[in-house]
Amino acid sequence: MSSERVIPLAEPDLRGNEEAYLRECIRTGWVSSAGPFVGRMEARIAGLCGRAHAIATASGTTALQLVLAALGIGAGQRVAVPDWTFAATANAVIHAGAVPVLVDVHRDHWSLDADRLAEAFDDAERCGQPIATVIAVDPLGLPADFDVLVEVCRRRGAVLIEDAAGALGSFYKGRPAGGLADAGILSFNGNKIVTGGGGGAIVTDREVWAHRARHLSMQARADERYAYDAVGFNYRLTNLNAAVVVAQLERLGTMLAARRAIAQAYTAVLSGRDDLAPPPAPPWAEWNGWMYVVRAASVEAAADLVAHLRRQGISARPFWLALSSQAAYAQFPRKIAGASAWLSGRVVSLPCASTLSESEVARVVAGLASWRGPALQR
Repeated sequence: MSSERVIPLAEPDLRGNEEAYLRECIRTGWVSSAGPFVGRMEARIAGLCGRAHAIATASGTTALQLVLAALGIGAGQRVAVPDWTFAATANAVIHAGAVPVLVDVHRDHWSLDADRLAEAFDDAERCGQPIATVIAVDPLGLPADFDVLVEVCRRRGAVLIEDAAGALGSFYKGRPAGGLADAGILSFNGNKIVTGGGGGAIVTDREVWAHRARHLSMQARADERYAYDAVGFNYRLTNLNAAVVVAQLERLGTMLAARRAIAQAYTAVLSGRDDLAPPPAPPWAEWNGWMYVVRAASVEAAADLVAHLRRQGISARPFWLALSSQAAYAQFPRKIAGASAWLSGRVVSLPCASTLSESEVARVVAGLASWRGPALQR
């Protein structure tokens, strides 16, 4: 049996001050939601996203739920979300009591299609149920085309939220991801470039929203007498998690460079092939390399590629499925043109952690090189 390890799809890069900072938390007793690392994390995240405020949260999903609550989004209101996204984007809307409107993505860049979004606004207005908010996702960590989306939302009087869960370190026309809309959210889940083992953050320039989100995250407690002025949440991040995030942020540049080098190696082996396509490369984006994927010609070809790589000790996994194709979201309105269905089941994620050795990257490259599938079709 080979002594080579199975190359993981994702793993945290914990080669910095993570252990030292966790020991400091334990030594000082600051292990819960109060503690100096939370403030340090928030200041650093706000700076990286070019925003005035950052509010640390227990996860990216809770960040979405909190920002919707801070905006007053609730029962019956409509919120547009991409049809091709991680379920948390739509789930946060549903948990708020609002209605997700599933809008297709664009075949060229896989993020929210501005033309379909405009049509969704028209449909909603004809029904007398206008869309109040739009959540645009940065798929794979690639920023959506925000100048266009901002203009669509501005014309319709809608708030735009950036779901930048995996996009920390990416840029849109020179502007940092997370800071491209009225508010943004980040995730620090275990599979992200920067992780706290969990955690998330809201970023915004709107002081009222930031204050409201922070207040709601602490059960909306108004004073020391356990008096509450709203129905709140316990969505705060612990100092322990924040300590790991702070240590990770100290090495962000190194980890981004490693991710981008891995992406370049994978893209190089795909050059000239007609059976696999690399991730989109929109001209407006400087990508952080968070989630490297390939697109195969069919669902069957993608499954065969996954099985081929796994036989060689390389983790791989099919990526997102269109929400509109799933029973849990069947009752919600949608504006679909076929792009999300075209992507579903045909996109495969590959190992791309900054911990991968040169020999492990070479194994993945060899695994891709030794597989052949049917030709792609537009």
